Amino acid sequence: MILHVARVIFILLEVLILFNLLIVVHELGHFLAARWRGLYIEKFGVWFGKPIWKKTVNGVQYSLGSLPFGGFVALPQLAPMDIIEGKADLDRAKLPKISALDKIIVAVAGPVFSLLLALFFAGIVWAVGHPVSEGDSTTVIGYVMPGSPAEKAGLQPGDRILSVDGKPVRRFMGMNDSISWDVVRSEGDKIAVKFQRDGKVQTVSVEPYKAETRGWRRKSVRQLLIYPAETPIIDKVEPKSPAAAAGLQPGDIIRGFNQTPIYNPVALLEYVSKHPTEELLLHVERKSSKLDIPVKPTPLPTAGEMKPRIGIQWDTSGIVSIQHPNPIEQVYNSVTSTLKTIGAVASPKSDVKLQHLSGPVGIGRIYYLLFQSERGWQLALWFSVILNVNLAILNLLPIPVLDGGHIVLALIESVRRKPVNIRVLEVIQTSCAVLIIGYMLYITFFDVQDLPFVRKKLDQFEAPAKSSPAP
Repeated sequence: MILHVARVIFILLEVLILFNLLIVVHELGHFLAARWRGLYIEKFGVWFGKPIWKKTVNGVQYSLGSLPFGGFVALPQLAPMDIIEGKADLDRAKLPKISALDKIIVAVAGPVFSLLLALFFAGIVWAVGHPVSEGDSTTVIGYVMPGSPAEKAGLQPGDRILSVDGKPVRRFMGMNDSISWDVVRSEGDKIAVKFQRDGKVQTVSVEPYKAETRGWRRKSVRQLLIYPAETPIIDKVEPKSPAAAAGLQPGDIIRGFNQTPIYNPVALLEYVSKHPTEELLLHVERKSSKLDIPVKPTPLPTAGEMKPRIGIQWDTSGIVSIQHPNPIEQVYNSVTSTLKTIGAVASPKSDVKLQHLSGPVGIGRIYYLLFQSERGWQLALWFSVILNVNLAILNLLPIPVLDGGHIVLALIESVRRKPVNIRVLEVIQTSCAVLIIGYMLYITFFDVQDLPFVRKKLDQFEAPAKSSPAP
C-alpha cells in the first residue's frame, strides 16, 4: 500500500513538472524577446496565486506562486492583462511607446519557443523511440460488436480497412490517417468503408452509431463499434482458476477457440459471457509450439460479484513496437492533427464540439495515464511534442488575450499609425479573458467527470450499463 501511494505521488510530480515546463518555456519566450526589444518587464512568475516567494532583480519582480499551474510574464506595454496577471503597479500611460513590430516579435516568441521545445522533445523521441501498440498501427478489424452498424453492413474480423469516408487510412487510432478520426469527423448520414477480404476489395456504407448521453456528460461522437486487431497475449493467469488448472501460462497467445480464429481478446470475453457453462477448446501458441487446451469457465470474483470466467488477464497492448519518427515528421503530424481538430470544431455539421477538447485537468489525466505504463517517459515525451505544437497554434488564434490577439492589435496599430485606445483595450482584454476563463471552467467540468473516482460515482448514480466481465 505504501509503495502504491509513493508511486502515485511520484507520477503526480512527474506530471506536474512536465506540464509546468511546457507553459514556463512558452512564457520564457515572451520574456527573452521583451528583453531583446527593450520592453518594460514588470513581473515574471512561475505558478499563479499568492506568491510564496518573490524578489525584484533589475526592476523585474520574479515570483513563485502558490497554485502550481504554469506561469506568466507581465508586459504592460503590450496590452492590459490585469484579470490574469494582477493589477499593474504603475501607470501604463507613462511608459515609453513601443513599435508595432516589437509587439509582434514579443507575441510570436512564445509560440516559437513552444515549437522549439516540441522539436527538442521530438529529437529525444527520435533517439529513444516511443512505443506503439498493435492496435494503433493496424487497420485490420479485430472484433465487430454484435448488432453494431459495422456488423449490419457486413464487416467482419480480419477485414483490412483501406479507406473511410473516401480518405485512405493507415492505422486504427489517432488523428492522422486513422479509422477512428475519419469516422468521428464524417458528416454524412452514412460512411463509405473500403476494405479488403481474401484479396478482394469491397466497399460498404455504414450508418454510424451514436450513444445516448445525459446532459452533464460529453455528447457521444460517431462510432462503428469495431475493435482493432490485437494479438491476444496472456499477461497473468489467476491462481486456482480454470486457466491455471488447464496449464495456461503468461505469454501464451490465444489464436482462437472451437476452430474459430480470433483477432482481439474481446471475442473470447464475449463468448464466455454468453456461454458461461460451455467447455472451450483454446488454440494456443506457446513459443514455437501450437497447443489445443480445453478449459471450462467457472464463477470467479469480479468487481465484487461472482461471474463465469476462465481466470486470465490480457496484455492490453498486444505486440508493442518501438518507432523512431524523425523530428520534422513528428512536428508536421502534430500541426496537421491540431488544424484538423480546429476545423472539426469550427464545422457546424461536425460532432466534434468545444466540450470534446481537454483543459489542464484532462491533459494532466492523460499524462498520468501515460506515466503509469511501462515506457511512460517515452510516451509522455511523444505526447509533449503534440501538446507544444497545440499550444503554439492555439495561442496564434486571433483572439484578444492570446498571442494571436496581440499580433492582430499590433497590425491594426501599424495601419492606423497609432495604438488602440487603452480604455478600449482594457474592455476587450477583460471581456475576452472572462470568456476564456469561463470556457476553461466549462471544459474542466467535463474533464473532471473523466477522473476515475468521479466517473465511478456518476456510474453509480445513473442506471448501470451492462458490461461483459474479463474472461
